[in-house]
Amino acid sequence: MAAVTGGGEASTWKPQEEGLREICALLEQQMAPSSDDKSMIWQRLQHYSQFPDFNNYLAFIFARGEGKSVEVRQAAGLLLKNNLRSAFKTMPPANQQYIKLELLPCMGAADKQIRSTAGTIISTFVQIAGVAGWPELLHALVKCLDSNDVNHMEGAMDALSKLFQSPHSTLRKLSLGSVNQYIMLMPTVLHLSMDKYLQGLFVLANDPAPDVRKLVCAAFVQLIEVRSAALEILLSNMAYADDDESLLEAEEDGSLPDRDQDLKPRFHSSRFHGSEDVEDEDDDIVNVWNLRKCSAAALDFLSNVFGDEILPILMPIVQANLSTTGDEAWKDREAAVLTLGAIGGIIAFLIPLLDDKFPLIRSITCWTLSRFSKYIVQVTAHQVGHDQFDKVLMGLLRRILDDNKRVQEAACSAFATLEEEAAEELGPRLEIILQHLMLAFGKYQRRNLRIVYDAIGTLADAVGGELNQPKYLEILMPPLIAKWQQLSDSDKDLFPLLECFTSIAQALGTGFSQFAQPVFQRCINCIQTQQLAKVDPVSAGAQYDKEFIVCSLDLLSGLTEGLGPGIESLVSQSNLRDLLLQCCMDDAYDVRQSAFALLGDLARVCPVHLHSRLLEFLDVAAKQLNTPKLKETVSVANNACWAIGELAVKVRKEMSPVVLTVISCLVPILQHPEGLNKSLIENSAITLGRLALVCPELVSPHMEHFMQPWCVALSMIRDDIEKEDAFRGLCAMVRANPSGALNSLVFMCKAIASWHVSDVLSYWWVIYPYANEVNVGSVFHLVLPSQEIRSEDLHNEVRQVLHGYKQADLFGSLFVKSNVRLFNS
Repeated sequence: MAAVTGGGEASTWKPQEEGLREICALLEQQMAPSSDDKSMIWQRLQHYSQFPDFNNYLAFIFARGEGKSVEVRQAAGLLLKNNLRSAFKTMPPANQQYIKLELLPCMGAADKQIRSTAGTIISTFVQIAGVAGWPELLHALVKCLDSNDVNHMEGAMDALSKLFQSPHSTLRKLSLGSVNQYIMLMPTVLHLSMDKYLQGLFVLANDPAPDVRKLVCAAFVQLIEVRSAALEILLSNMAYADDDESLLEAEEDGSLPDRDQDLKPRFHSSRFHGSEDVEDEDDDIVNVWNLRKCSAAALDFLSNVFGDEILPILMPIVQANLSTTGDEAWKDREAAVLTLGAIGGIIAFLIPLLDDKFPLIRSITCWTLSRFSKYIVQVTAHQVGHDQFDKVLMGLLRRILDDNKRVQEAACSAFATLEEEAAEELGPRLEIILQHLMLAFGKYQRRNLRIVYDAIGTLADAVGGELNQPKYLEILMPPLIAKWQQLSDSDKDLFPLLECFTSIAQALGTGFSQFAQPVFQRCINCIQTQQLAKVDPVSAGAQYDKEFIVCSLDLLSGLTEGLGPGIESLVSQSNLRDLLLQCCMDDAYDVRQSAFALLGDLARVCPVHLHSRLLEFLDVAAKQLNTPKLKETVSVANNACWAIGELAVKVRKEMSPVVLTVISCLVPILQHPEGLNKSLIENSAITLGRLALVCPELVSPHMEHFMQPWCVALSMIRDDIEKEDAFRGLCAMVRANPSGALNSLVFMCKAIASWHVSDVLSYWWVIYPYANEVNVGSVFHLVLPSQEIRSEDLHNEVRQVLHGYKQADLFGSLFVKSNVRLFNS
């Protein structure tokens, strides 16, 4: 292998023929499909990599490999890129310079693959060494973009687009700013690369760096200002391509049975108790990231930036496309509807298109209307808006019964979205809605049947008890029960039906009693079968699938919540308690999550049936809070924590054996809440308060260790009955150990101040004697949530606690020492 010669000058380095032949031969062998010993070849390449100028050889082969195949040259380039990551810092500067000099001309190579690989290596180089390590690069890129050579322009654009994805914000900013300079000129290469450029802009629109987002906005501003044709580029890209698979799907007959491969994987979300931020996934109408979706996403971003200013440019094009009537122009009409969905538009344009001849127009119209659900519902207070809502509702119901599967799916999904917004508006229309959904239930194939279940469940969630009327139940329940009886305990089509029944049971409440017994028993059977299948599939007659257990547990929770104490007779005649304990110890976290949710629900309405194994339930629940994998299983911990609190207020002193164990698990969560779910923090504070309420003599001696973080957490909890329980525990603890709260008195007062102003001002008399010290005016800076303490006895307990500290004359000195943080925070 040749060494760097000529005193380290990069320009004088020349490869030795023997070394060049050996490396090329290895690369060719590595690329050959018939090569037997790839590992041996790799080892020899690794051996060569120990020589200082090995990467120079790779750069030479990549850049000047005349007579070698493109594949071999690419292999040399990619190996060079990988070596840069590991060897760059130890590479002699002269070698670095040689590699850079060889790479620059490759941006304009005649072969597109070589240009693309060059861009990849260049972006890797810059990410490692920074722009300062290659000052001539920017000049070279600009020179390429300014040239009239298409290869050079495309190569430079490719390199810059790869820098869009750099993990370094400075490089993203630099590359985007460089491309943006050419928007006004709109060179051919930028026009031809518009799809790649727009994809990059859309990704960078959510960049964490503000400077990058500003450049994105500047790019769109220039695109609009330079020419409206930039938008026409977007609109033209939004039409279906002739080879789009969706065109074939649109011709499917709705009566054809679904194949197994047509059924998408489904994932049941385990039951969760508490506040949780969940983002709904977008509908599947535009779920493939292609030029069509990219253009729609870019237009969506533009509409957010420019608002109504974009309409004068777009609406004439949209109206012209919507007005086309020939069969050959249906793709333009469909793209125009997608445009309305991306920018906002007029509902009146869309309603007639629900009945268009072409199924893809009907389906995209359903999707677009779903995006305006909130607006459609908001304007129902006016007669025009009310009439419009009815037209949209009936239009979607008609499309739910469409003969095309894609339209059925879009209509059902759009209707479910409308249901979530419309809630009270659905009551007067329940009968016709149920009639259409049940007709669809009898018409749909397996895949879309799942969406009907979801629409029914969403309807039950939206209207609640209004559904509990005989005329509605006569329409709804017979088809569902018939399907329930058709499906075996091992049929995966049972999952969405279980979810649907969960929502119905919660909505009907005690009205579900007439259907409860067979549903309850089916859930028990499913859990038993799956627990057996886990250890002995042959005896169980089924392969293990934890989702049967999760769905069954969640349906039992729905039944428990709906029937209340009415569930007790079913529980007492079953082995649910023992099955549930097994599920609480399951190795699958989502099974445990749903199991602890059911444990808490049962604790609320029939704790007596948990009594014989109470300590076992509490022990396994506490273990969920004391695990090194807490962040990975935070939802399990959340439900376990909530269940412990529900048990505490029911069994009270029977909690004594485990109180300190649970407290020792809760305190670290409150002391180190960083990165944990908000709901877990809330439930930990509530459960600690409930334990203090039922066993103050055990908890209060340790209160100095957790009072401050606990009070901080209490101040953040929403006002409700659970918060009242927690504050009762606070008062009980302070009464049992007044001195234990002295160092945390200000924090305790902050927690009290988190209640409604009417309560806080009623405590002001306690602090009033120290008004000169604590600044009376600053009381109006209190945080004021929306409700007040509704319980008069709790109201009095809090007053008595504060009065006790007032009599001890403690407020003044404490508030002065704390710099009046109570009211100035």
